[in-house]
Amino acid sequence: MQVYSRVSRGMNVSGCGEPGTASHLQPAPETLREPGRGDSPAQRVREPSVPQGTAMGCWRVAGPVLALLLWPWSSAACPAACRCAPGEVDCSERGLREVPWSLSPNTSTLWLGYNFITVLGPRSFPLLPGLRLLSLVHNRLELIHSQALLGFGVLQELDLSHNHLTVLTPETFLPLTSLATLNLGSNRLGELEPAVLDALPQLQALLLQDNPWVCSCSILPLWRWLSHNTKKVREKSLLLCRVPEQLNKYPIMAFGDESFRQCQDTLLTPQDYIAFLIIGPFSFIASIFFCTFLGSLVVFYHSLRRESHCWRRPRVCRVH
Repeated sequence: MQVYSRVSRGMNVSGCGEPGTASHLQPAPETLREPGRGDSPAQRVREPSVPQGTAMGCWRVAGPVLALLLWPWSSAACPAACRCAPGEVDCSERGLREVPWSLSPNTSTLWLGYNFITVLGPRSFPLLPGLRLLSLVHNRLELIHSQALLGFGVLQELDLSHNHLTVLTPETFLPLTSLATLNLGSNRLGELEPAVLDALPQLQALLLQDNPWVCSCSILPLWRWLSHNTKKVREKSLLLCRVPEQLNKYPIMAFGDESFRQCQDTLLTPQDYIAFLIIGPFSFIASIFFCTFLGSLVVFYHSLRRESHCWRRPRVCRVH
């Protein structure tokens, strides 16, 4: 008795039957199951056979189709202008003017260098809770909104070098509680508030080279911060003055305490402003009364002299 039969006619290349070819299919003969322990040698259980390869052949067709169906979902997290790898998105040198929005929330490294991004607004970035490295090197950044970096609590490295930044505020960096490395080199910073750096509790490496530093009394707070955090400042020899001209290319860290003797702290407390508001108008009113009083005294003195003069020479007074 024939146990297995070949099922070849009426099947397509992948092994699945095509519609309209049922007349060419031969039914497979029944197969004999081997007797079990509880069966007699003559007992047989007839079961229909399933042609091998049929199911696998169907999956060979469904596999590519399933991949095509799932492809938009798998590639939606990678912007068309970028190159993506697990956890990393590289959008460098793409002529971008803004941050791509269709980024995977699982992105941990984002390269945005060598583009034309000028402003980072409060909604420039999508939700990226796991971002650890952000590079915006060689863009045209002029402004970073105070809420542009919200949600970057695990960010460890931020590269903003080779941009057009002139002013930075402490509020911008407050969300970066885990930032360890900050690169602000090759921007247009003339001065920098120490409060910006104090907003980064985990800061370990700071780069400030190639900025047009204004070495006047306004740089005294930054000089003090740099003097107390020398281990955090890299490339200290490249922190050079640009203004005034006589100090051009003079290292900031070469200054000493005696260089700032003529500089005085001009930081005012709220109590100082209240005192000025009270003393200013009071002193102005007091000066008016004092001038009026002095003028009255002068007029009274001249009138007394005139009366005494007329008493001595009455004829002269009559003539006048």
